Amino acid sequence: MSTTNKTQKIKGGKKIRARKRKQWYVVHTYSGYENKVKNNILKRLKSFGLEDQVEEILVPTQPKIEFQGGEKKKVDERIFPGYILILMSLDDTLWSIIRKTPGVTGFVGRGIQPTPLTVAEIQNIKEVMEQKTPTFKTRFTVGEAIKISDGPFTDFIGKVEKINDEQGTMVVLISIFGRETPVEIEFNQAAKME
Repeated sequence: MSTTNKTQKIKGGKKIRARKRKQWYVVHTYSGYENKVKNNILKRLKSFGLEDQVEEILVPTQPKIEFQGGEKKKVDERIFPGYILILMSLDDTLWSIIRKTPGVTGFVGRGIQPTPLTVAEIQNIKEVMEQKTPTFKTRFTVGEAIKISDGPFTDFIGKVEKINDEQGTMVVLISIFGRETPVEIEFNQAAKME
């Protein structure tokens, strides 16, 4: 596949090469405003009638499991806070529109010349993004005696009956009023017996 390059002048008399083939570029933004900047770029491109020059704007994220207020939540964590990736045919007009978008601090590259990502780099980023939500690792085994260290059953001693690595939970049999009762707890609510 051949790429035709043209050199065009931009601000300050410096030149940028216009590429007809779409390539991935990295744009630096204010951290935490990546999605807002993405939407602002899309709006600006539409107002200038240049949305066909940008194929995709990507805010690289990956799924994580986070504990907030004692509850587990699946969240999308930004892989590169403060950066977005844009697949586009870059020229001086497009460079200027994106560069002047509120929240954008610049393109990543040498000096004023943006440097496109290689195919291998973008494939690696997409592979990380497509990974499944991580499963929890447990240090407990079925049949093991444990002590509950947190929650409504704190200080109860029980036996592990079932382990769910995907949810980070286990079913423990504890004795309540002389009866074995199954309770579901999270891995971080239990401790090994010493």
